[in-house]
Formats: sequence, C-alpha cells, structure tokens
Amino acid sequence: MRGMKSFEFIAGVILIVVIGGAVLFSPWLFPDGGKSMDLAARLTPPMTQPGHILGTDPLGRDVLARVVIGGRVSFTVGILSALGAVIIGTVAGLYAGYYRGWLDVFLMRFADVQLALPFILLAITVIAIIGPGLDRVIILMIVAQWVQYARLIRGSVLSLRNAEYVQAAQAYGLSDVKIIFSHILPNAMGPLVILATLNVANNILLESSLTFLGLGIDPLTPSWGGMLAEGRNYIQTAPWTSIFPGVAIMLTVLGLNLLGDWLRDRLDPLGQTT
Repeated sequence: MRGMKSFEFIAGVILIVVIGGAVLFSPWLFPDGGKSMDLAARLTPPMTQPGHILGTDPLGRDVLARVVIGGRVSFTVGILSALGAVIIGTVAGLYAGYYRGWLDVFLMRFADVQLALPFILLAITVIAIIGPGLDRVIILMIVAQWVQYARLIRGSVLSLRNAEYVQAAQAYGLSDVKIIFSHILPNAMGPLVILATLNVANNILLESSLTFLGLGIDPLTPSWGGMLAEGRNYIQTAPWTSIFPGVAIMLTVLGLNLLGDWLRDRLDPLGQTT
C-alpha cells in the first residue's frame, strides 16, 4: 500500500510539474503564441521536420506550440473555477452548519435541486443564451459546483461543532468567527483539499468538452478542446492534430487524479483505496 501511495504521488507530481511547467513558461518557449503559419509545411507529420516535432495543423501551425499554449486556458479554467467554488461553498457551508436555522434549510434544499440538474445540459443551455467566453465558462462552473463544497463543509461542521475543544473555546468566550476559522475550518480542510484537486481535473475535462462543442472558449484562442474540434475533420489524414491535444488532456487529468487519490489516502485514512 505504501508503494502505491508513493507511486501515485511521484507519478502525479511528475506529470503536473512537467505539463504545468511547460504551460507556465509557454510565453518564453513559444513567443509567437502558436500563431505562426507556414502554409508550405501544412499537415506535416510528426518527427519529419526539426522545427515541428509534433507536426503541423491544416494552417501550418506548430502542433507542439499550440498544445503547450492551449494548456493555459485549461489550467486557468480548472484552477480559477475550483478556487471560486471553494471560497463560496466553504463560507456557505460554515455558516449553514454552525448556525443552522432557516438559512441552512434553504441552502441545502437549493443544493439538492442544483445537484439534480445535469451540468453539461445546464452549461449548454446557459452558454447558448449568454454566449461563449473564458470568463463565462469559469463563472458557470463556479455557480454549478459551489454546492458540492457547501454540503461537504456543512457535514464536517455538524460533526465538529459539538467537539470538546469547540465547546471549550465557546466557554472561554471566543467569538464565533474565531471559533469557525481557527478551530473548525482547519479540521475540515482534508476532504476540501481532496475534492478541490479532483475538481480541477474534472473542470479541465468540462472546459474541453464545451469548447469541442463550440460553447466554450473563442475558437481563435488555442485550447485543447478547440484543437480536438479542428482536428476531427482530419482524423483520417492527419490524426496527430487530434491525438496530441487529447494526450495532453489525458495526462493532465491523470496526474491530478493520482494526486487526489494520494491526498485521500493521506488525509482521509477511513477512505483509503485498496
């Protein structure tokens, strides 16, 4: 079991550091932003020209450059949407679980209704009305996912609010805000970190899916989902235009899921994988 934990951690870190590092330094690695076109070298197969290791697309743009540049969109959406949902959901869950009352009932019933709606159908409907865009995709994911964190934190607060150290803090006269953020929240962070890590991977997949359907990022902006959508017309003649962005998505999600599994085993012993 220890060997599996170590493998998950090492493999996950390597994948995320390599991919994330390439994406982070993409402006210096590819100053042209993957927009330079060479029509004479269009649809060049991988490993046939020194300047195009992963080949070129139908417009003669370097596939490697566009895959690396496109990762910025996926990481931005995945991280910012998860972070926004964590902040909103944590605050709502802390308040609902600690104070209970009518607001707790309202938030939890609202969460039940929202969780019953399939996200992809909701996203397609909303984006078809308000239009695609990076900021709109992020906001939509935050609105759709904050309830997961609210329910998770509320459950943790309900189990911790009657703990002896919390009662001692109340008897000592500490304010509710001090008790919530200094005594309750730190002990509820484990499941929160695990869910956030896994949701970053899930959000990358969702953004790629929406962009593939034409409901995500501007087609002129390099993104993994957009590259998949462009490459599907050349899947038989130039499959590398779709394979490499697909591999980038797969490895990124795999790395995040491995880290999420490792964190679950470390922070939640009762939920250890076998």
